[in-house]
Amino acid sequence: MTVEQIQRSAPNASGWPPSLRASPAALQELRYDISWAHHEHEVREAQRLRYRVFAQEMGASLQVPAHAPPGHDIDRFDPFCEHLLVRAVTDPEHNTGPVIGTYRVLTPAGAKRAGGLYSESEFDLSPLAPLRSRAIELGRTCVHPDFRSGGVITALWGELTRYMARHDYDSMIGCASVSMEDGGRLASDLWHRLSATHMAPEHWHVKPIVPLPVQSGLPSVLPEVPPLIKGYLRCGAKVLGPPAIDSHFNTADLPILMHIADLPARYRRHFIGA
Repeated sequence: MTVEQIQRSAPNASGWPPSLRASPAALQELRYDISWAHHEHEVREAQRLRYRVFAQEMGASLQVPAHAPPGHDIDRFDPFCEHLLVRAVTDPEHNTGPVIGTYRVLTPAGAKRAGGLYSESEFDLSPLAPLRSRAIELGRTCVHPDFRSGGVITALWGELTRYMARHDYDSMIGCASVSMEDGGRLASDLWHRLSATHMAPEHWHVKPIVPLPVQSGLPSVLPEVPPLIKGYLRCGAKVLGPPAIDSHFNTADLPILMHIADLPARYRRHFIGA
């Protein structure tokens, strides 16, 4: 996609038009602007994208506060989090469009103010207590469907690793979500596959509060690992235990942990140049 094509499909106040469907090759040509939200209107952009993906696309039943503006995914953790934003650069002057990708980051200090981690609503995280003072929690990951390419995820992960280096954090905690549209079969099969190849050491294992019923024994055909989870694993992430059911999002969530020290050298050079 050329700059001129983007300009002809210029976004309006509500975001990128639904007709914007770039090919994978064209998406690779786009440049991205990465930033942290510093103002409420920037956080609102991230929340509107989250609503677009989680509620409208995935059918999640969002539990938003009564005072929340319509069309936003808002929860009690948002005020305590840092919000990472990705926008596509739309012209040679480095002007940008709306937010097309976002991560939510809860720092140890933010977790104290919030009264804990979001993941604690799904898992008993007590085995991770020794890590908590230098670990961040990642959540609410989403990318606009018109821009789902490796470039957006690479931009997000690059800034996340630099952020961790700047603030001397050494671990990421989060969940990898798998749709339950098939009744949980894919999530169960993924658990069997990853528990055999990508488990964290036993002393870090956590237990789900509402566990997904998993099939006994290995599936006859091992499932393909979804792209986002595959990206986590390539960066050295490990699975901490069996999946929990998130009934509001209709997903099965696999708990994951990544130590920055486990980041492969090629990604370390690419993300933080060291």
